[in-house]
Amino acid sequence: MSVVHHVFDAFVVLHITAGAPGLISFWGPMLTKKGSRRHSAWGKFFTVSMLLTASFAVAMATLTIFAPMATHPQLADHPEFSDPALVRGVFGWMMLYLAILTINLAWYGWSCIRNRADHAAHLKPLNAGLHGVLTAASLACAVQGALIGQWMLIGISIVGFATVVTNLRFMLMRAPGPKDWLLEHIKGIVGVGISVYTAFFAFGAVRIAPEWALTPALWSAPLVTGLAIIIYHQQKTLGRFGARRAAHAPVNKRPEFRRSGVVG
Repeated sequence: MSVVHHVFDAFVVLHITAGAPGLISFWGPMLTKKGSRRHSAWGKFFTVSMLLTASFAVAMATLTIFAPMATHPQLADHPEFSDPALVRGVFGWMMLYLAILTINLAWYGWSCIRNRADHAAHLKPLNAGLHGVLTAASLACAVQGALIGQWMLIGISIVGFATVVTNLRFMLMRAPGPKDWLLEHIKGIVGVGISVYTAFFAFGAVRIAPEWALTPALWSAPLVTGLAIIIYHQQKTLGRFGARRAAHAPVNKRPEFRRSGVVG
């Protein structure tokens, strides 16, 4: 085996070591009371785990782009994935895009909490730069999908473009309130879960059956589940803030009219 393959396998081990606890810890902040110490601890653990996992995925994807068959020698005789262009597109460019999307969402979701008292900090170079990198990665994924005739790459890239647009909408708001950054925090962290579970099901399947990586069901299941979780928690947050407004709203009493002593 080549040196490239050994280096690739080393990153795979690091990727799995960091990602396995992250897959499990995703449910920690989902199931614990929001604002509690346990929720915060689980959230930090999950975020750090995902940042590490995605960083190793960036390295794996980069190696695949430059040496698709050296990093995936087991696909040399596969009836479909023996084409280096397909391996480079799916396990290189698409994995790179999903890894960058994961990093962006993890950092953004964490930043929504850390910068809640300093909204201008969202536009600092690192946070803003990650959105530029995600835009470029989304475009590259779409272009590569068109070049190799894989429309799934084009479809999945739309998530990246939508993430950049919706994140920037919040980042450019003048004076967001607690409700706004909480909703964005939920979107970011659950979005990470969607991304990492999608990658787990799709790219993890390459070791068993590579063709599963292009099966729509593997992509749709995490997306549908994640969107349901986002909608549930966002509606719960909106309901909580609605209840607070109702509790603090002034009570409008009907004016009392005194009877006049004048007889008409």
